[in-house]
Amino acid sequence: MARRVFDHLVLELSVATGCALPRYPLWLRFRELGFDPEDLSRSEALAFFDGELADFLDERGLRLPLRAWTRVRRELARFDPRHPTPYERFART
Repeated sequence: MARRVFDHLVLELSVATGCALPRYPLWLRFRELGFDPEDLSRSEALAFFDGELADFLDERGLRLPLRAWTRVRRELARFDPRHPTPYERFART
């Protein structure tokens, strides 16, 4: 389950912003904040989402519409890394 929360965050934000979010700068930002992206918890991901995400996106000229913001936050709050996502289930077949 290592890194699943981080990967899920990157995927959701990439879809919501319409472009591939730069993984390495995001990884470094989490490290700067004292979070371990390899073992990111739901509460840490939500803390970043509520606090630092807007600045991170602004630095890269990316915008997240309010409706997408709400959807992504809700998705992160209910994500359980113990269970495969529908995409992961589909990829297995």
